[in-house]
Amino acid sequence: MSIVVTGATGALGRLVVGELLERVPADRVAVVVRDAAKAADLAARGVEVRVADYDDPAALAGAFRAGDRVLLISGSEVGRRVAQHTAVLEAARAAGVAQFAYTGILGGPEADFDLAAEHTVTERAVLDSGLPYTFLRNGWYHENYTGQLAGVLEHGAVLASAGEGRVASAARADYAAAAAEVLTGEGHLNRAYELSGDTAWSFAEYAAELSARTGREIRYASVGPDEHLAVLTGAGVPEGFAAVLVDVDRAIARGALAGTGGDLARLIGRPTTPLGDAIEAALA
Repeated sequence: MSIVVTGATGALGRLVVGELLERVPADRVAVVVRDAAKAADLAARGVEVRVADYDDPAALAGAFRAGDRVLLISGSEVGRRVAQHTAVLEAARAAGVAQFAYTGILGGPEADFDLAAEHTVTERAVLDSGLPYTFLRNGWYHENYTGQLAGVLEHGAVLASAGEGRVASAARADYAAAAAEVLTGEGHLNRAYELSGDTAWSFAEYAAELSARTGREIRYASVGPDEHLAVLTGAGVPEGFAAVLVDVDRAIARGALAGTGGDLARLIGRPTTPLGDAIEAALA
């Protein structure tokens, strides 16, 4: 039996594998990746590398073994993810894995924004498969915002169309630690966890925190959805994805990403990483 992480060379996947290697011997960990060369460092540490692509059901058929504990890290290609996730799920079901964990989205079937739709369909497919499951319904990452600091500092403004909505984000590393816990611990089968940060912040508060950390005046530029869409597409963001981002801000304005239920802190056994710490790390 192995603990298998798909998408293991991505930003979240690498952190999950790192957490696993702190908890279990390397020969108990396997990764499913599209490019073996990108996982060469993991192979050198004793991790088994299995090559397969979410878009290649034939290759996925050999990616899992009976009794494996599997983490499906959701794909990044919006609009293609249901087919990709279903291919992974079918391969895991055919192999007879012991656990199928999936990184979905905060709110699960109650999430009513466009980006959540493919996650909802995937969760239903997992339930229909009959596999023992664990749903990791991840909220927003701090890095969704701190990764854009260069532009914010250049313009002296945080631009969003979320109004006074709040975001209970956490560090990507926090979510990775939670995934490692459910893959190595007991009592997590057939459960769904709503994962979010301990504190929900507003964009005005985010701008104020940036100002305090940088010593520069950073304002919150609150705009309407149409203006937000125009700014994003004008900056080169594809229109379809820009529309998804604007729809997320509508959801934030409704409070869809503000929940602070505490599941994440309970799973990782510590408070979630404060937003200010993530800002400091990004500035460094």
